[in-house]
Amino acid sequence: MDFSIDPRHAELRDRVRTFVAEHIRPLEDDRANYNEFENLRMELRDQVREKAKAAGLWAPQMPEARGGLGLSMVGQSIFYTEANRSIFGPACFNCAAPDDGNMRVIEAVGTPAQKDWWLQPVVEGKVNSSFAMTEPHPGGGSDPGMIRTRAERHGDTWRIHGRKWFISGAAVAKHFILIARTDPSQDEKRRHLTGFLFHADQPGWRIVRRIGNMGPDEHGGVCELEFDGLEIADENRLMEIGDGLRLTQIRLGPARLTHCMRWLGLAQRCMEIAQDYVDGREGFGSRLGERESVQLALGELAHNIQIGRLLVFNAAWQLDRGDKARAEVSSAKIHVADTLHQAADTAIQLNGARGYSTDTILEWIYRYARAARLVDGASEVHKMVLARLYKQAGNDYWR
Repeated sequence: MDFSIDPRHAELRDRVRTFVAEHIRPLEDDRANYNEFENLRMELRDQVREKAKAAGLWAPQMPEARGGLGLSMVGQSIFYTEANRSIFGPACFNCAAPDDGNMRVIEAVGTPAQKDWWLQPVVEGKVNSSFAMTEPHPGGGSDPGMIRTRAERHGDTWRIHGRKWFISGAAVAKHFILIARTDPSQDEKRRHLTGFLFHADQPGWRIVRRIGNMGPDEHGGVCELEFDGLEIADENRLMEIGDGLRLTQIRLGPARLTHCMRWLGLAQRCMEIAQDYVDGREGFGSRLGERESVQLALGELAHNIQIGRLLVFNAAWQLDRGDKARAEVSSAKIHVADTLHQAADTAIQLNGARGYSTDTILEWIYRYARAARLVDGASEVHKMVLARLYKQAGNDYWR
């Protein structure tokens, strides 16, 4: 086994680190740079994006022919982790969710016309995108078999009726991917869904509300959508009729892993803030960082971050080899989500009242981290996946 980082990825890592330190991290210190949802104001984001493009640090997940860096999944792991040592980093490099997963899946399965119309403007940063799948009860959440939003065919057009919610980025998105039921029968659960593309300006749908939550909120928030006759031309259908579940699997596997890559960057940032503080804070005759209890807390956190790095890099390596890496991705998702929460909690505790305040970004990360165990499949779902895969494979599970 070779765990070394090749020269190109090492050079990119260093350039991203420098760019984040010079152009992105300083924006965190002034609350005037934040919008009302505690994210970077979009006009500032777009200014930094132009600098990232000029520096050759743009869309690492996209092919060079489309203006990206064409990195492998292992390369993306290195880039994304470094990018998210600032809370605003991924959005500035155009590798933030949900756009990065949406770009990736359309590049994989879209037709040439769909890529020109839908994908390329997202790659270039001209528009934001959204993935409309999750529904309120009794519709589909973790179980896509429960999706109720329906697409009815009328000649070369599909009409959409139904409701979606917690749709990331919908309030600012112009380009949407929609998953809807095209087979009302319950007999073929794996072939009852189909994917579609539409533009925000098309009539027949609306944003019911932007859902309030613990925040901080990504650009465009999480929204509830209602479809009341949205018409989508068949040419904007993704893949074949009934391939919707396959489409979601193509998208969500890598997207779960890129979440983990970004979360590792935030976890490392939390540890940096904690270490800097305990190195300088004195009380009861000694520096905080000299106390055994503090060293144990930081040592455990370093241990768990390193486990997360190995899980993520291994899953990325498997994906690069053409493996679906279902067990590897689920393991990484469970562990890194827990580690991000631990990192923020530990850093807040060691910083005391300072950590609980808005004088640092720790409380921002802490609130953000709570969603990590829910998004792209709750941790419990991933644990069930692992149990099922082990039952099927037995000792070959550790092949």
